[in-house]
Amino acid sequence: MWSKLVANLDFWAIVGLIAQLAFTGRFLVQWVASERAGKSIVPISFWYLSLLGSAGLLFYAIVRADPVFILGQSFGSIVYIRNLMLIYRGHSTTANGPAAPAS
Repeated sequence: MWSKLVANLDFWAIVGLIAQLAFTGRFLVQWVASERAGKSIVPISFWYLSLLGSAGLLFYAIVRADPVFILGQSFGSIVYIRNLMLIYRGHSTTANGPAAPAS
């Protein structure tokens, strides 16, 4: 079994493994941050690792022409980018004070 796994370990498999490690690492980051805070939190690095892992896995799936994997990874990147946009929008509002009321 090990020899078959090693035989399939080409450049694209390594790209896929690295992307999967980033995608999985986000849960470790979230867990450690929550333990430190004493409550459940989602740090910004969670969203960056999510985006990096998802984009890498999507690229890997496209190269491997795996339609199930492509579909599974396509939507996630949109959600991760949107979460980062909301985070940065919140930071700029906080830094500049509350938004002026519409007139």
